[in-house]
Amino acid sequence: MSPRSGADLALLLLGSYRNLVDEVVRELANRGYPDARPSHEYAIRAIRAGADSASDLARRLAVTKQAAAKTIAALVERGYVTTETDPTDVRRKTVRLTDRGTGLITEGTAIFDEVRARWEARLGATELATLEAQLAQFVGESPVDLDAPGWAADRDGR
Repeated sequence: MSPRSGADLALLLLGSYRNLVDEVVRELANRGYPDARPSHEYAIRAIRAGADSASDLARRLAVTKQAAAKTIAALVERGYVTTETDPTDVRRKTVRLTDRGTGLITEGTAIFDEVRARWEARLGATELATLEAQLAQFVGESPVDLDAPGWAADRDGR
């Protein structure tokens, strides 16, 4: 077998991520969330962690305010969040999770755990733990902290 290239590694990581996320999205649809998308879960997690406006969400997801506003509009349309005018600043809309949004996160978390368990059954507990430890060497133990503004920025804040 010829050695793999750096691009091959990137495609393996991307493909593994896509397979995992696609499996979770399919199962969410089976459990009553047919319109859920990965970006919705990231946004809802950030909102749950305290991002209560388009500006806050934009900072936490490292996207433009317009992109955050578009995501919020999609979440409102699907019933995952509500918005209301801030009584102290009529220009500001505050975002709140609905019970449906909380349910999406609860189900999504459970499904991710189920998929991880299937990976563990396929690879073995030791092999999966080794894989996770190896990946953590490149991204750290907590690769994404939605409580931190701009989590997508690199470690130097750029």
